[in-house]
Amino acid sequence: MPDRNQAALDFLLTRRSRPAKTLTGPVPDRETLKTLLTAAGRSPDHGKLEPWRFIVLEKPALKRLGALVPTRGAALGEDEDRIAKARAQFDDADLAVAVVFSPKPSPKIPEIEQLYSAGAVCLSLLNAALASGWGANWLSGWPSHDRDFLTEGLGLEPQESIAGFIHLGTETSAPPDRPRPDIDAITTWVAE
Repeated sequence: MPDRNQAALDFLLTRRSRPAKTLTGPVPDRETLKTLLTAAGRSPDHGKLEPWRFIVLEKPALKRLGALVPTRGAALGEDEDRIAKARAQFDDADLAVAVVFSPKPSPKIPEIEQLYSAGAVCLSLLNAALASGWGANWLSGWPSHDRDFLTEGLGLEPQESIAGFIHLGTETSAPPDRPRPDIDAITTWVAE
């Protein structure tokens, strides 16, 4: 039998994201955040391309992005409720990390595999924060898919996109667990 890290397994079997709207200060300091980003950077990365990067968004940057949401929402024809919800994602946050999908040209590694790596980085950052005792949530929303928002608000290059905004902070209330997948219903066993 292989060596077992029971504490890590127990964490993964019980992990639960914390709703971003329940997170407040204090937030991880820069040294703590660098440790969390280092853990996230150990995600699977076929070809060692690092097809992702981080933008750490502190409170003033989040407020600036929140102020951009109504303009972009109106230009896209978003309804007022969706605009308000998207703006609150930025206005109410104290710290978030934008995980930027930044694909690299490669004759061997298709872009879809690079995108999977960026998704793995999001989950690894989320889990590293939770394992460290911080509250964390992975969000996206329509602004993360709006090219003008990404260019004007975050300075992304044309080939770049957002894999996720990872919100970090201090948990103010523990959320109840939610229903989980029925593993038997979604698993096929193939023996031959």
